[in-house]
Amino acid sequence: MENERRALLETLAERLPGRGLQGRMLGGGEPVLWIWHPRTSRQTIVFATQSGGGWLFLWSPDGQENADSPDAAADTLEKLLSQAA
Repeated sequence: MENERRALLETLAERLPGRGLQGRMLGGGEPVLWIWHPRTSRQTIVFATQSGGGWLFLWSPDGQENADSPDAAADTLEKLLSQAA
């Protein structure tokens, strides 16, 4: 399960640079992905968690996307973090 979680977060992380975002994996056994926008300095932590239908990416505030759609998650995170605070 830990390997699957890490693989999902790594897949999401690969999509960040093309959207002007940066990310860094944190944690060992149950990793999370720290994502930030260099221009706005906005940031969030993304979790990958199992749900009844598979895996979900979750982030604050109220963000959620199916982990089968890392491009959609990256697009949503880019919109969220590129907004001026």
